[in-house]
Amino acid sequence: MKNVRARFKHLAGAVLCSAFMAAAPGYAQETPKLTVGFMATLSGPAAIYGEHMRDGFMLAVNQSNGALGGLETNVLITDDKLDPDYAVEKVTELIEVNGIDVLVGVNFSRVMLAVHDPVVRSRTLFIGTSSGPAPIAGRTCSRYFYSTASQDDQVHETMGRFASLKGYQRVVTIAPDYEAARDALAAFQRHFKGQIARELFPRLGQTDFSGEFAQIDEISPDAIYAFMPSGMGVELVRQFHTSGLKGAIPFLSAKTINGVSLPYLAETAEGLMSASTWAPNLDNPANKRFMREFQRTYGYQPSVYAAQGYDAAKFLHFSLELTGGIKDTETLISAMNAAPFESVRGDFRFNDNQFPIQDFYLVEGVRRTSTLYEMEATARIFDDVGDAYSGSCRM
Repeated sequence: MKNVRARFKHLAGAVLCSAFMAAAPGYAQETPKLTVGFMATLSGPAAIYGEHMRDGFMLAVNQSNGALGGLETNVLITDDKLDPDYAVEKVTELIEVNGIDVLVGVNFSRVMLAVHDPVVRSRTLFIGTSSGPAPIAGRTCSRYFYSTASQDDQVHETMGRFASLKGYQRVVTIAPDYEAARDALAAFQRHFKGQIARELFPRLGQTDFSGEFAQIDEISPDAIYAFMPSGMGVELVRQFHTSGLKGAIPFLSAKTINGVSLPYLAETAEGLMSASTWAPNLDNPANKRFMREFQRTYGYQPSVYAAQGYDAAKFLHFSLELTGGIKDTETLISAMNAAPFESVRGDFRFNDNQFPIQDFYLVEGVRRTSTLYEMEATARIFDDVGDAYSGSCRM
């Protein structure tokens, strides 16, 4: 508490100094403005994830009447095209040409790994809203980077813990054949105490999983664990629904069934389990307002990606209010570590590596009406947990 009071005193002094300079003769009075660069994948098959993040962020900007923390806010929305080299070029332009005060967004790890270091080396404040690769949470962490999402491993760890709590002894895992997917399965095993009966790695872009389901049927495991994002995940779930295995073998997943894929999956996703930090039914005032106003504004159901984008704007808004509108990076960082931020997730605070300490839930697809399906949190698997890499962070 003493530390928080000290920060408040420091910020109050900065505000008074700023006010004096603005009123003194010879100082031109200009209305301060905030320039935010928002970067996400907004084209191609993966664009829907970036669109959810953008819409969540812009909802919070609009709730503040276009002035986060009282500062007139200009948001420069940039498509990274899921191309790391192009993303570095565009983020350099945002910093050096457009003079952004803050960068927000980035929803895929390969883009995040490309842009993170150039941004933080420039001492530009960066708020991530989706991707959290291990190096950024650990050895290459930076005081200029905050995340309103989670570290990438954590949803997989959550399902590994759930599988152990359920007493599953033999699990078949299935994921695309690329490095990040193998890392996801390794994270699942970090908390799973049973045996991996078989690892299945279909080729990237594969859409026919009949061979994989035939193997699973032959093995007859206690459960399946799937990390299958985007269109591959939609096809996997649809084919699981018609394979004859649904109802016989539990289907566990992460980043396969969520608010983005659910409209395409509908009844095929009912009763299938996943992990998330957020769900529409979380009972807190911030989430109720978010759900009500997001649906009214955009006409569709938000996903966890929209929730994380919304939280980023709210976090920035309350931090700037605490500084009295001062957007100086060092002053703002001090405020961010003390800001009275209310997340749509409920319990939320930042760890030493500036990734969240938060709850993780078991979620599943449920039918609300004849045409409306929603992800519902049914159990809390981890309570107030940080990531496995924070101990390697040295700021």
